Amino acid sequence: MGIVFKQSALNTAITFLGFGIGGVNTLFLYTYILGDSNYGLTMVILSTAALLMPLMALGMHNTLMRFYEGYKNQQEQDDFLAYTLFLPLLPVGLIALGVLLFPDQLEGFLSRRNPEVGGYLWYIFLIGIAMAYFEIFYAYAKVQLKSVWGNALKEVFSRFGVFLLLLAYYLEYIDLDTFFGGLAGVYFLRMLLMKLYAYRIRMPKLRFKAPKNRRAIWTYTLLIVLGGSAAVILLEIDKFMLNQYIDLAKVAYYGVGIYIATVIVVPVRAMNQITFPLTAKALHEDDKAELKVLYQKSSINLLAASGLLFLLIISSLDDLYALLPEDYSQGWYVVLIIGLMKVMDASLGNINSLLFYSKYYKGMLILGIVLAVLTIMLNILFIPQWGAIGAAWATFTAVLIYNGSKLLFVWQVFGLFPWRKSTLLLCFMILLIGFGFYCLPLGLEGVVAILVRSVLLGGVYLGLLYYFGFSADINQVINSRLKKG
Repeated sequence: MGIVFKQSALNTAITFLGFGIGGVNTLFLYTYILGDSNYGLTMVILSTAALLMPLMALGMHNTLMRFYEGYKNQQEQDDFLAYTLFLPLLPVGLIALGVLLFPDQLEGFLSRRNPEVGGYLWYIFLIGIAMAYFEIFYAYAKVQLKSVWGNALKEVFSRFGVFLLLLAYYLEYIDLDTFFGGLAGVYFLRMLLMKLYAYRIRMPKLRFKAPKNRRAIWTYTLLIVLGGSAAVILLEIDKFMLNQYIDLAKVAYYGVGIYIATVIVVPVRAMNQITFPLTAKALHEDDKAELKVLYQKSSINLLAASGLLFLLIISSLDDLYALLPEDYSQGWYVVLIIGLMKVMDASLGNINSLLFYSKYYKGMLILGIVLAVLTIMLNILFIPQWGAIGAAWATFTAVLIYNGSKLLFVWQVFGLFPWRKSTLLLCFMILLIGFGFYCLPLGLEGVVAILVRSVLLGGVYLGLLYYFGFSADINQVINSRLKKG
């Protein structure tokens, strides 16, 4: 677990940097420069592209992670990589054909509530391609246990590119259409840089030769496309469907709330970069002891980290919204609902890699598809009734059912459970600190109040976390910092 914690710490720092830049974009540049409706339009474009990504990638980024370790010969590994690079051209070509043949129908569907969305159909398509091939090249780097640069490209590069585009738009160097064209360009440049880095790690000798175990690969791929689409639906369908029912400005208010809550998953995303390939390797070697260590330690570490971020956000949320245009405070309860969901999700540790890289992936993928359909149905029911809050509750309900199913499945099949007595005590500590600091009267306002409350809360939280010894890894890091200090 030491290598996991060390690389995860580096990935966490990079991801925090990316979220910091993204925070400036989301809270200040988008809201004050681009405007509510144009920001909502940006969200719909990116969410729709993200929904297309698993189909365009044909699940090959997951297939690469799943089967790469099984090839011991370098040429076989290179042939397999070529296979994963060429096959996505099939769905990309079919989707491109659909856009060419039925542009009016597709634009009409996207523009049912907001007419301006349909005009950006090709931007959605191009960004989807760039997202798909980025993930494939990133997967190739991760199977070499090189995740840091890819994480920097994913978390920092695209956000910094958007930062520059927003400044250019503010200074009137570019117009809105050029901004969206530049957005597509940023994602394509990110993909190319990822390709160059992945090939620098080890330059493959590509030739298109079908692997011997292609039947197993295709079975996995077809299921992972459905399952991957289901996972993306759980994350992105809300903004896509909100576009069908409410104005783009309200989509922006919802999106800002989602972004604030998404900061909670920074440690999860960082740790996943290294736990995913390690879990795949442990499963391949049938190392049950290592699987248990990865599962339980990732659970308590991620709960501790996400719990702290949740408390920092909720305790200062009123002061944070006071810095934004007034209407954005409509997303307050979105932050609370989605934030709780993210903490719950983090407490399950590396459960996703444990399931999707095991021989039991078929059952969970089917369950994911069922829950994706459930998410869509809940959004259809809840959004017309409660608007953006309805979308948040739809996501929360679907993820709660999904996570409960995964938890029970792993317990029954692997005999593993992520939570221990210390997990319950940590949850109780989070609730206690959260209630106390939210009600704490500081007599301060704005940024000063946020900083003071965050320092006090962080000190109390880390002190209690260290004192009770919930995580040996976190205590080890604190001890090393104290010795250096």
